[in-house]
This record gives sequence, structure tokens and C-alpha cells, in this order.
Amino acid sequence: MSGEAQRVAREAGLELREGAAGLALAGDGMELTCDLARLLPRLRPDRLGRELLVRAARVRGVAAPTAVDATAGLGEDSLLLAAAGFTVTMYEKDPVIAALLQDALDRAANEPQLSAIVERMTLVEGDSVAALRAMGAAPDVVFLDPMFPERTKSAAVKKKFQLLHRLERPCEDERELLDAALTAGPRKVVIKRPPKGPCLAGVRPSHAVAGKAVRYDVIVPPRTASE
Repeated sequence: MSGEAQRVAREAGLELREGAAGLALAGDGMELTCDLARLLPRLRPDRLGRELLVRAARVRGVAAPTAVDATAGLGEDSLLLAAAGFTVTMYEKDPVIAALLQDALDRAANEPQLSAIVERMTLVEGDSVAALRAMGAAPDVVFLDPMFPERTKSAAVKKKFQLLHRLERPCEDERELLDAALTAGPRKVVIKRPPKGPCLAGVRPSHAVAGKAVRYDVIVPPRTASE
């Protein structure tokens, strides 16, 4: 855990604590620990293929697909992608959330059921917009899960995730984020939205994979002849 992460947490009125269950973010009488093992039931072969994100991100004819999760958060979506065979590079610009996620990855690496999956997950602490624009090799998929005001006010948001909302602001420039994702040249951009929420930056997707609790908008950029 870096001193920068602890400083940012304290400025938000929170604290990072090392505990038996791992690194925890504490405040307002609540604690939040990133625990990837709790997703194990969703990683079973009979369930993974039915995950909406996996269905939305799937690319045909690619033996070893790659993905960039530009808004990693606590890494749960990246874990689903990695379990489905993607090599995932995750970007998280908030040092506190990055510290929580890195701690979870380190613990998961020692779990027999997760170790092979997290080997395909790499966390980068930094701004994904700049990274996407400077990317040398195009990923197959860029995944976006931007925060937005409706989520922070929703009664459905669990209380403990209010701690995260004190650290990260809703996406301030949706167009910049989407443009950066498209600049990276992926086969598709997958965007997580609420089921009845607006399209990111007002851009209509090529298609969507929707459920009762979430919708994944998929933008498929036109491919050039050389691709």
C-alpha cells in the first residue's frame, strides 16, 4: 500500500487498514474489502457463458483475445473476462481503489481456483484515457463502466459502496472516454449501463445485451481492409 493511497483516503475522511481479510477501506462505521473469491459461483463453466458481459465481449475467431478495462474499479468485470479467456489490462486512476484491487489480486493468486485466472489480469494505476490514446497494439475489446450521477443517488447502491463514491467522481467527460476507447482500435467497445439509462455520450451502440439489472452497449467500429 502506497503512502499516496493512504493520503488520498484520509483526505476523503476514510482510512486504509490492513486486516485478516486483507486491505480494507474504512469510514462511517463501514468497511470495504475487495474479495474476488466471492465471484467463484459465477465463474463455473455452466454459468460463465451466460454472463451478459461475457456474451457482449465475445469475439469470434480469436484464440487468445485481449481486453482493456478502462475503469477497473474493484475488478469484478475484469475477473469475468479473464475467466472467459481474455488477457485483461486494467486501468484504475484512484490510488485507493487501485490499492484495494491489487491487494485482492495478490490474495487471489494464492487461491487454487483463481490463480490461473488472475495471471491473465494486470493492474495499471493511471489514467486510461491517455493510455488508450498511446496504445501500440490494438486490444480486441475495450470495456467501459463509467460512474454516472444516477448510480451515486440510487437507493439500490449498497451502503458500503458509498465509500467508493467518496473517492471517485462520476465520469466528467463521457465523450473523451469513448473517443479514447475508439482511438485504441478495438474490434468492439463494450459499455456497462443501467437497463434504462442513456447511451454513453449519446452514441447509439451497434447492438446491446440487456438484462433486468444491467445493459451492455456494444459499439463495433468499421474494420479496414487490412484488418
